[in-house]
Amino acid sequence: MKKNVIVIGSGLGGLSAAISLAQDGYAVTIHEKNAKIGGKLNVLKERGYSFDLGPSILTLPHIFERLFQRSGKRMSDYIPIRPLRPHWRNFFEDGTVVDLHPEPERMAEEARKVGEDPANVERFLKYSSDLYDLVNAGYFEQGLDTAKEFRRFYGLGNFLKFDLFRTMHGGVSRFLKTRYLQDVFDYFIKYVGSSAYHSPAFMNCLPTIQFRHDLWYVDGGLYNIALGLQRLMDELGVVVRLNSEVAEIRRQGAQVTGIATREGTFHAADILVSNMEVIPTYERLLREDPAFLRTLDRFEPSCSGLVLELGLDRQYPQLAHHNFFFSDHQREHFHTVFRKRQLPPDPTIYLVAASRTDPTVAPAGCDCLKILPHIPHIDDAHPLTREDYLAFKERVVDKLERMGLKDLRKHTVFEHCWTPLDIREQYYSNKGSIYGVVSDRFKNLAFKAPRQSTRYPNLFFVGGSVNPGGGMPMVVLCGQNVARKIVDWDRC
Repeated sequence: MKKNVIVIGSGLGGLSAAISLAQDGYAVTIHEKNAKIGGKLNVLKERGYSFDLGPSILTLPHIFERLFQRSGKRMSDYIPIRPLRPHWRNFFEDGTVVDLHPEPERMAEEARKVGEDPANVERFLKYSSDLYDLVNAGYFEQGLDTAKEFRRFYGLGNFLKFDLFRTMHGGVSRFLKTRYLQDVFDYFIKYVGSSAYHSPAFMNCLPTIQFRHDLWYVDGGLYNIALGLQRLMDELGVVVRLNSEVAEIRRQGAQVTGIATREGTFHAADILVSNMEVIPTYERLLREDPAFLRTLDRFEPSCSGLVLELGLDRQYPQLAHHNFFFSDHQREHFHTVFRKRQLPPDPTIYLVAASRTDPTVAPAGCDCLKILPHIPHIDDAHPLTREDYLAFKERVVDKLERMGLKDLRKHTVFEHCWTPLDIREQYYSNKGSIYGVVSDRFKNLAFKAPRQSTRYPNLFFVGGSVNPGGGMPMVVLCGQNVARKIVDWDRC
């Protein structure tokens, strides 16, 4: 008889776990609070514009491909993708523009533009590649989860190879000498919503994810990843219950027994997988005592963001698909967001103009812009109001107009804005975080919570708050790893 698994939440980690467990022979049901699957992988369609509300960059597609290969399918039949050039376009206050390209000769040209020796970039990318291979071999692919597992896999002799005595910025500045390329490569930390000045140096593995495995776009927008996974789940018999908010995890002794929905209906389960973050799961669904919750303090949430969508009646030809408008004082920007926990006076801004690649996402001759500056997670002891966030929004638009998007306000015909308050309400993320747990050298050495509960052995976690952390490929990999962990545990 098949064992019954309930997955709480249908973010990408939950979908990956559900698919993997169904492929292993479990009967899987997903309970999703919202009206559609995908979690933070979300979409907004309005007046002919289509915006990716959440993730907008696809990397490491081979991790997604595994979900289809295990069922004898091809991902391309479900999710068509294409590579992007340039990867990013980077704008600076002094008018300097630098593009990122994976081709060495093109990247060398960009380095020379800003006075950086191309050999420095080559050496940095070799350093990044070595770190990636080290991290990927164990932490990613083996699903290492505890200090004991790390010691067993890597051995003490390999720990020095992680460059543990530097920050991420320290690793970048060791090789790159110009402020421009230091700022650009520091900002790869955006993938996990953390600070390059506080994250450990081995986070410099992140550039290799792009430079070796490329950067991709999903035709029609990234929400089509969720739709492709939905088709696969339908074929596997995974049951998805939408508008079914889980209000409580019930337990008996050291075992969880099932979930109760907001309507009060109980659903029994042999195994639970929570795609809600670890701390909100223990707080909201299990109502654990404060003493236990304090043991999780090192898993501080990542930053949040102001998510601004603008539908325009014109295009700005200087934009690439992915763009960054850099703070003139990026170290201060990181310090303001991650240590002072204040709205930055001069933010670094990520801007997506998907119509550069895909004309179907906006009316002809128009742009749809997704704009995302990183800002602190919610501090309930010193809360900001929606008005505070909207005043910050005006500062962001001022900066974009100053840096070349002339008359942006005048050309805006549609606007949608989410603050950290909206993000917390929509996804129940911890303090409105976007990327799960922060990567901090001193708080947690960039490691997240373990995937198996330390209190209830048949309760497992998936998503950005557990190893290996945030970002689409990482939570999909987490879903695959947690399924493997469940199978191994179930056989014991």
